[in-house]
Amino acid sequence: MYRTTTHDITVTVTPRFLEEHSDAEKSRWVWAYTVEIENGSGLTVQLRSRHWHITDGLGRVQEVEGPGVVGEQPVLEPGDSYTYTSGCPLGTPSGIMRGHYEMEAEGETFEVTIPAFSLDLPAGERVLN
Repeated sequence: MYRTTTHDITVTVTPRFLEEHSDAEKSRWVWAYTVEIENGSGLTVQLRSRHWHITDGLGRVQEVEGPGVVGEQPVLEPGDSYTYTSGCPLGTPSGIMRGHYEMEAEGETFEVTIPAFSLDLPAGERVLN
């Protein structure tokens, strides 16, 4: 589990390897990650967009951005939380993701950091080329 707080909004990420969707022979490894966003501020906030910086095990970087998350732009009242799960395929058996959300409150936009988290095979998994 990875966690960070920005502007009293806490983002917690829990990644997990999806062996059933991965195929080492085709250089495809897939992870799911569950994100919980907790609004600890005194303001009502709305998640407007996301920006991901994904680096695979060879250092190749992919930038992904777009409106909302999983097709939604959730509104969080003070004390509310929102949880979603998404996925990330890689061409290597490890990598790292980090990013930020653009949030809006009272007509102002601001960034909330998504903590960097590693995408690693479970202990004991080995990939031989």
